[in-house]
Amino acid sequence: MTIRLATLARDSWELRSAEASQREHPDTFRIPPPAVRANLRRGQAAKLIFDLEAVEEDGSIVVQGERMWVIVAERAGETYVGLLDSQPASIEPSPTVYLCFGAEIPFLPEHVVDIAQPPEEYVTWQLGQVPERTWPRDGS
Repeated sequence: MTIRLATLARDSWELRSAEASQREHPDTFRIPPPAVRANLRRGQAAKLIFDLEAVEEDGSIVVQGERMWVIVAERAGETYVGLLDSQPASIEPSPTVYLCFGAEIPFLPEHVVDIAQPPEEYVTWQLGQVPERTWPRDGS
């Protein structure tokens, strides 16, 4: 099963590489060790940096970074799929906007900025919901 990652050009959002950010700012940008990021389990929370296209008041489009948590739901090869555990602050919710609370988010270990373990009852509830948006699984 192939799961493509989001791109700004195709999806109006993409994930920033935490590894690249750490290389650019080694003294101030800390991320979990590679082995930890590569071995996330279902139910763990991963913080990711989303680069989102947002519309300014004058109608212009800008790219803004926003850190948000996802709850790990599954893994296909090296790609994780998590459920977005936040509502993006910089975009207006709408049925035509993919990013929303509960949307499936594909990501790689390189995107993980932080890891947490939410309460078990919350994880059970969140992972028991039907995703608000489902990401394609065939690479399209």
